[in-house]
Amino acid sequence: MADDQLRFVVNLHHATTPHFDLRLEAEGVLLSWAVPKGPSLDPTVRRLAVQVDDHELDQLTYEGRSVTDSGRVHTKIVWDTGTYTPAEPPRAAVDRGHLRFELSGHKLAGGFALTRTRLGDSDRSWILIKLTDEHAEPDRAASGVDRDRSVLTGVTNDELAAGG
Repeated sequence: MADDQLRFVVNLHHATTPHFDLRLEAEGVLLSWAVPKGPSLDPTVRRLAVQVDDHELDQLTYEGRSVTDSGRVHTKIVWDTGTYTPAEPPRAAVDRGHLRFELSGHKLAGGFALTRTRLGDSDRSWILIKLTDEHAEPDRAASGVDRDRSVLTGVTNDELAAGG
């Protein structure tokens, strides 16, 4: 990977509710969204993506397990990772409410777009879509592709939860 390439990660996070975390590197941090149903490879499918606080770059490779005070086990794996190319500087695009980008990962490839909405009167609600290109697969949710396996270690959330 060239030093000037921007990185991304998609985590499969089993917390109170299982969801995916999309994180895009920009200006020394990871711009971050929680995507409840995960990304789709079908350009006709819109996925809710809730913007969350920026994360540190160490989250690009973080996998692990934690136990809450109530005893609930949370796990996180690296579901996909790679590099991405934004159509324009990512921070400025996010500030305007529309970011287009090309992913080059193990499971996800091609064009995607995030667009801010006003769902629930929140400026943190976005829509994630797959753009129509050679990587689009109508009627196919990306979250069904090797859904449970980390691309870094091959571990599943269930294996982490069991202490593996």
